Formats: sequence, structure tokens, C-alpha cells
Amino acid sequence: MRIINSRGYELEKAQPNTSEDFFNRSEVTFEDDGEEKTLHVLYIRYYDETFAEFIPTMRGETDPIFKIGEKQITFKDLVAITCLIKNPSFRHRKRIYINTQEELAGYFEGVNIPKTREIFEGIYNKGGYQLTSSLHFLLQPSS
Repeated sequence: MRIINSRGYELEKAQPNTSEDFFNRSEVTFEDDGEEKTLHVLYIRYYDETFAEFIPTMRGETDPIFKIGEKQITFKDLVAITCLIKNPSFRHRKRIYINTQEELAGYFEGVNIPKTREIFEGIYNKGGYQLTSSLHFLLQPSS
């Protein structure tokens, strides 16, 4: 699977009586068996403000998580790619909705966030990143 892009953004109200402005969307675009696909992950915006509290591997982290040249990689940029790393079967889905902090924390549990920098470096410096195994991005248990 080749990762082409991963980005996150805040939704804006389409109508005055809607609640889109309470949500963020994170997207990862990838090629799988020659077909381009995008996984859209919708979650409550408040989690961006509190992620360091409920994701053990990110304690003390703040946005941006890291920079690639001038590009700032924020928490919302990481959500969809982390979900795909943690659950590779999501490559067959178009959308997922995360409605609890516990569920979101579960996707980040055991993922080596600093190593995900390699994916973003590939995207921004080489136009993509070949993901051969999600296992490369999981924390190894200490013996």
C-alpha cells in the first residue's frame, strides 16, 4: 500500500443550525492494488485539545507534533493514518466515526508516533510512502 497524503482539518458550518463546527476530519489517501482510496475519519474537535491527556505515548506533546520542512504536522493530520496503521482492514472502508476518547486512544495505543514522521517525510519529500507493514509503526514490547 502506498500512502499518498494524510491531512486533517476542522469542519465548518454549512448551515447555521448544524453542528459541523464541533468536528474535525482526518483523511489518508492511499493506493491499494492499483486503486486510489481515501479513508475519512470524523471525530469530536475537543479531542485535539486534550489528546496528550488520554494517549499515553503522547504525554507532554503539543501541536504541532513535528515539522517536515515548513509543513507542521498536527494531531488531526495523524488520526487517519494512525487508524489505518492500527487497523489495516480500514483500507476497505471509506469512513469511520470516533465518538469517544477511549476509542480514539485505542487507535493510538501501541503506535510509535515519532516513527510516523517517516510517512510524512515520504509524502512531502518523495510524493508518497510505501507502507509494507503496519508492524513497523507499532511499539515493540520491552523485554
